[in-house]
Amino acid sequence: MRKKERVQEILKCLDEYFGKENPVTLDHRNAWELLVATILSAQCTDARVNMVTPELFFKYPDVHAMAEADIVELEDMIHSVGFYHAKAKNLILCAKRIEDEFGGKVPRSIEDLTSLAGVGRKTANVIRGNIYHEPSIVVDTHVKRISKKLGLTKETEPEKVEYDLMKVLPKDHWIRWNIQLINFGRTICIARRPQCQNCPLSHVCPSRHLEDEK
Repeated sequence: MRKKERVQEILKCLDEYFGKENPVTLDHRNAWELLVATILSAQCTDARVNMVTPELFFKYPDVHAMAEADIVELEDMIHSVGFYHAKAKNLILCAKRIEDEFGGKVPRSIEDLTSLAGVGRKTANVIRGNIYHEPSIVVDTHVKRISKKLGLTKETEPEKVEYDLMKVLPKDHWIRWNIQLINFGRTICIARRPQCQNCPLSHVCPSRHLEDEK
């Protein structure tokens, strides 16, 4: 099977297994809340972030409120998500820049988003893809690991993985790829114990035989 045909088969199987509508698992009501939640989710589970954000958004309901936040109080509220010193500092700086430079609205371009404190390409693409519906590929640990296992990239740097995937995936699957592979990595292609015998992609996965030999 040629690579293009294999990619189409992978996408078809993922759509059949997980469906085409896969909402982001971070609770949010608008672009600002998703940006905050995504910043908080670095090296933390979405479930933990979703436990923290209701009270956080009640106390700091918008960009202006976060820009005026007391850093000690903010650190206390987000303590459980880890790296709370850096995250609190970045949230306040991020809010101030959005208020001062972008009129209080979360920007949509990759350049403007990555100019914000605590925002790299991964977070920027989460916002672009899920809020502004711009074709965007989000490369997290699941996407990087599984894309490599499927033979779609040989790179290890997230930005290089992103560019490789942009070459082989149709744009209408870009944001869906991230959400489907998160679910896939958590339930089937688990890092330490992949369930190859139950995998809907086993027939097109070049790494399957390597797992069978273990």
